[in-house]
Amino acid sequence: MEIRIANEKDIDMLMEIRLTMLRQVNGMADSDVFSEELTEHSRRYFQKGDQTTALALEDGKPVACASISYIEIMPTFDHPTGRRAHLMNVYTDPAFRRRGIAQELCELLIEDAKKKGATEISLDATESGRPLYEALGFKASSECMVMTI
Repeated sequence: MEIRIANEKDIDMLMEIRLTMLRQVNGMADSDVFSEELTEHSRRYFQKGDQTTALALEDGKPVACASISYIEIMPTFDHPTGRRAHLMNVYTDPAFRRRGIAQELCELLIEDAKKKGATEISLDATESGRPLYEALGFKASSECMVMTI
């Protein structure tokens, strides 16, 4: 199994595994088609967004992925760089689960965040993902409020 940071040559694999993940997470059929808007914005974000994506490949085929997106806000005392990160799209093909792949991908991205000066990493956890994130050191938080617009 090859585990590595994705590069610009991996765009087709990134799109393939992300759309597979979105189908499974959202209970969609393999035949369901994504909007052109979602597809193009996803592709553009992989190519130009402030993010890092890690891939796990088995015989050259993507079987797991995880991404971390970066934002910069005004620095504060707790976050003097203003650099924060959001871990997302942690996904492993069902045939490859319970082997530590997701943990290895997340650890790779946590190191990336440290190197890039992030002082906080957030994520949205599913119930099945909580044990992994807790093992990595994440804590549940009730600190923020969200407005969806």
